Amino acid sequence: MSKPTVTRADFQELAAVRLAEAKALLDASMWDGAYYLAGYAVEVGLKACIIKRVQATDAFLEKKYSERCYTHDLRELLVLAGSKASWDAARTKSKSFLEYSEEVFNWSERTRYQRTDRLDAKKLYKAIADTKYGVFKWIQTQW
Repeated sequence: MSKPTVTRADFQELAAVRLAEAKALLDASMWDGAYYLAGYAVEVGLKACIIKRVQATDAFLEKKYSERCYTHDLRELLVLAGSKASWDAARTKSKSFLEYSEEVFNWSERTRYQRTDRLDAKKLYKAIADTKYGVFKWIQTQW
């Protein structure tokens, strides 16, 4: 039986797994699933960042904070993680990161109901997995 993902380490591991699964699907020319899972790697990574933020505080967060974390909205998760200023700074510093972040913001959990072509799947994966300016690399600096 599988165990639920609950700790920051669990979310970090799951984010890496989702990105690896996306790569495997890309390699198998399964564009829809590759696109979908690549976006989930970002979502899960941002949730690891949220846990880091919660662990670092010695005060109650707002009453509805935890409830707000149960979202797929990447922009909202970025704010909840307390990482928006760092994200914006990275976007200002690097044109590549700026372009990649815009590509990532095009993702939505609703893509599970959509078809995705090869180009879009590869663009999203590159925006996330690029080893120099990719969004996943940035997330790892935050979690």
